[in-house]
Amino acid sequence: MFPFSYTKVSSAREAIDAGRRGGRYLAGGTTLVDLMRETVERPDTLVDITALPLNDIKTTSGGGLRIGALVTMAEAAAHRAVRTAFPVISEALELSASAQLRNMATIGGNIMQRTRCSYFRDVTAACNKRDPGSGCAALEGYNRSHAIHGTSDACVCAHPSDVCVAFAALDAYVHLQGPQGERKVAFADFILRPGDTPDREHDLRRGELITAVEIPAHPRPLKSGYLKVRDRQSYEFALTSAAVALHIQGGVIRTAKVAAGGVGTVPWKLPAVERRLTGQRPSSRLWAEAAEESVRGARPLTHNKFKVALLRRTVERQLRIVGGTE
Repeated sequence: MFPFSYTKVSSAREAIDAGRRGGRYLAGGTTLVDLMRETVERPDTLVDITALPLNDIKTTSGGGLRIGALVTMAEAAAHRAVRTAFPVISEALELSASAQLRNMATIGGNIMQRTRCSYFRDVTAACNKRDPGSGCAALEGYNRSHAIHGTSDACVCAHPSDVCVAFAALDAYVHLQGPQGERKVAFADFILRPGDTPDREHDLRRGELITAVEIPAHPRPLKSGYLKVRDRQSYEFALTSAAVALHIQGGVIRTAKVAAGGVGTVPWKLPAVERRLTGQRPSSRLWAEAAEESVRGARPLTHNKFKVALLRRTVERQLRIVGGTE
């Protein structure tokens, strides 16, 4: 670990001023501190924001939610409003990590966590995300856990978060506060695909601070859930996952929200699946046909071709779980 300075702030303005000068925000530290130990991250200054009043969960008009950036994963998963209105969020959080990590890690930190690609975390390996222009060792290396959607010639790493998949499915927004004031960014636009600049991962301006995640109101009744497929049941990242939310009324799917994890360089929204479902009556055939849309355009690598079939089956199974059968 390289030397660094540490400061604790008591207001958003103090935090933003420190961030504008190049300080890195520290909350639970469950990702950043690990990366510092591995010398992947080398910040000059850590800005402790844990004293900021960003740790509440509020119901918004119409039945949406606003989750503060410093709410821990455990707190969000256990909150009655979250469990009642959007169980897909609670399930994604509870499947994300160990209980110890969930007690420390925050919602804002989860959104900002970096990839678990082994080449990114190995400072001797070529990685455009860590060292722009150095290349991508995963392209010709062992890439079983890597992405099949949203990849580029510069980067093929998979986004690691589970709850971000639920946020993407639910069309969430990220609230930000920075030197130029406040702004709200659609979740689908906040986490960036790698393209030619994989080192730029978020639509985050210098000094900006995540203050909350907002889940908009959705039509009711809304059934939702999260399915995660992994190599082992305890504390493992997804090979594939599916977040599904369906509004079914009068025997017809009026609204469908679907996203996948473990397969994209970002939480992978599946609009083609949503279109195939909308206006249809639930059936086994519909689930299978809609799931086929989840793999269109996939670009598997040498060692992760199995993810194509696995993603299709994961989406089909979760559609069946949430929507039932004929």
